[in-house]
Amino acid sequence: MGAKAEWRVFAAIGALLVAITFTNISPKGPWDDSTFTSGALGLAGMMLLYLAWFRLTFGIKGVVPSLNLWKDPEATSTIVILTGLVIMGISYAIGRIDFFPEPAGLVLSLVGLLVTTNGVYVWLSTAGPLADEEE
Repeated sequence: MGAKAEWRVFAAIGALLVAITFTNISPKGPWDDSTFTSGALGLAGMMLLYLAWFRLTFGIKGVVPSLNLWKDPEATSTIVILTGLVIMGISYAIGRIDFFPEPAGLVLSLVGLLVTTNGVYVWLSTAGPLADEEE
């Protein structure tokens, strides 16, 4: 096995871009809307944070967390689902607070939905109706 894939650069740049989403310092850009710029920067940051998480968690370069990479997918899927639901709850709250820019709740909602969907997929494939039946 080679060295683990580097994740720190992705995490640092991604965190910075997501942090910009929670401020009002974004330029208006060619579309004349600073909230759109803020949302676009947030989405780019989330992509980089996801890549950093993948590299940190699995130690390889990649994008898709296939079932063969998980140590205990059946038990971990429940934690992933609950984490996604908590993120969606937080995004709902942030979307209702005027302190945060408009796209902040939307960006977090996307993350929560993706995390929850991944957890549901893993559960369906390991413990749910899509699991292989062993005799």
